[in-house]
Amino acid sequence: MSDVPGNIAAIRDRVSRAAQAAGRSPDSIRLVAVSKTFPAEAIEEAISAGQRCFGENRVQEAEPKITSLRGRHQLEWHLVGHLQSNKAHRAVELFDVVHSLDSARLASRLSKACVEIGKSLSVLIQVDLGQEETKFGADPGQIREIIAAAHSLEGLRLDGLMTLPPYFEDPELARPYFARLRELRDALEREQPGCLGQQHLSMGMTHDFETAIREGASIVRIGTAIFGARSHA
Repeated sequence: MSDVPGNIAAIRDRVSRAAQAAGRSPDSIRLVAVSKTFPAEAIEEAISAGQRCFGENRVQEAEPKITSLRGRHQLEWHLVGHLQSNKAHRAVELFDVVHSLDSARLASRLSKACVEIGKSLSVLIQVDLGQEETKFGADPGQIREIIAAAHSLEGLRLDGLMTLPPYFEDPELARPYFARLRELRDALEREQPGCLGQQHLSMGMTHDFETAIREGASIVRIGTAIFGARSHA
């Protein structure tokens, strides 16, 4: 087992230094510890280090972990992986933030579930900037349609954008993708001030989060550098 508390301390230090180098407050960046494929025991180790925001990729895998920890800790759960429409209701029940809104249809499903259980859900639109067949997200040309849908529906709080760029050994090669997401957010906010709520930019993972912070990331999703290498996807 990795030294999870020590890893979290090291990541927080790197986040702080990257923020300061960009002239930003470290407090403006939320660290989401991505615990997919790791057991609740590993999450408990992170909790002991003061971590309270956790990310999972799949509703089915996350459910037993979230339910086992519920009531014992005040945690914030983020769904950072692709969400199928037929899992929308359970996702609303389990998660506080969904990073992977990618269609007006999914927005409608999430809204219906929110209304049924009386919940307000924070959502981010996942933008497909890399155009990779193996990854999901909305085409940039669809974003305005999704924003309009989200604002017309009950229960959803649209709070920003998310992207997952192609993987590059050199994180600097991901910088243009992070810059494009920031520029898209800024353009949307100029057109319709307040349309993206908290205006979050969820971007940057273990290998490139410092570059993402320099380009304006307000949420970074870190898994491997906290919990260690995964044995499976």
